[in-house]
Amino acid sequence: MKPSHLVATFGGIGNLRPMPGTWGSAAALPAAWLLHTLGGSWLLLLAILLVFVAGVWATKREAAASGLHDPSHVVIDEVAGQWIALLPVMIGADHAGVNVLALWPGWLVGFIAFRAFDILKPGPIGWADRRDDALGVMLDDVLAGLAAALTVIGLAALYHGLIM
Repeated sequence: MKPSHLVATFGGIGNLRPMPGTWGSAAALPAAWLLHTLGGSWLLLLAILLVFVAGVWATKREAAASGLHDPSHVVIDEVAGQWIALLPVMIGADHAGVNVLALWPGWLVGFIAFRAFDILKPGPIGWADRRDDALGVMLDDVLAGLAAALTVIGLAALYHGLIM
């Protein structure tokens, strides 16, 4: 397997069918937990930056090899976006001094919100997707991750501010 394919498919996860993007997002969850366990929110943030840069490189090569602007097997963009969506949960766990798995509702909201924004592509997410280049492939999922992270923050604030 070529290095670009290995990166783009997140170790082969992107080759799973059907719905490779959902498989990529799901595979990002245990990877985020592992990164957080090893180095907290800072390590996850560093991993997001590294995955973004590696993702642009790998996506450019995979797109050229396939002749498609956004090949369905490329899921490294979902990994980056999903990790961004989970970052508020990780930071919250660090701040509260609790096990990150205790904040499972945030994981669930982050996963569902990210998939929704990634599929529906509202506003700037759709603009990034229409760029028709490797940066656009990565950027639309980064923006979907940011929108999902804001959703996680908003629902956590609502829950902790109004319900508790």
